[in-house]
Amino acid sequence: MKKATKKEIIEIHKRFVERYSDAVTELAYTNAYELVVAVALSAQCTDKRVNIITPALFERYPSPKELAEADLDEVKSFLNTCSFFNNKAKNIIAMAQRVMEVYNGEIPMNEKDLQTLAGVGQKTANVVMIEYTGANLMAVDTHVFRVSHRLGLSDDKTAIATEATLVKKFKNDLHALHQGMVLFGRYICTAKNPKCEECFLTEFCKTKETFKV
Repeated sequence: MKKATKKEIIEIHKRFVERYSDAVTELAYTNAYELVVAVALSAQCTDKRVNIITPALFERYPSPKELAEADLDEVKSFLNTCSFFNNKAKNIIAMAQRVMEVYNGEIPMNEKDLQTLAGVGQKTANVVMIEYTGANLMAVDTHVFRVSHRLGLSDDKTAIATEATLVKKFKNDLHALHQGMVLFGRYICTAKNPKCEECFLTEFCKTKETFKV
């Protein structure tokens, strides 16, 4: 697969930032606790589905304190339309317990501390930081992975390696690039039948046919 040139990378960066500089996550939340839970639930599950689940969940457990003391089966009953809900229920309770025990009930706002919470890996931590603090970080989900490969920005095999490559190539405005690539991949550069006629990056596309992830 052909790689994007330096000149192309600069232009891709510019177009994404111009178009998506105000983009934010489509997950619904009102505070850092709700955001961490929503992002954790969104792994292998659509934002739309998460937004259907969370209102009742947050009403029942409005802060880490209530969730830390929650009954596992009851939490599962709120999450049962979400993929991997058994595991996610265990994780969000354990996450809330650690927030209560170690961080006085406040979600820590740096990526290293966030990653000590159950169910929060590098991607989730970065998404939370990007969304909540506008941090200059990149996070790679299936949309970002697909888009960066189709545009010749990365040929890495894993999300973590792709993230490192994008950070190196783009350097700044990473929060806008992350949000933009997610939305672009979700609505335009889709896995099946990408909407090429709506695309604003057509001349940089290397491989829309062969890269379906």
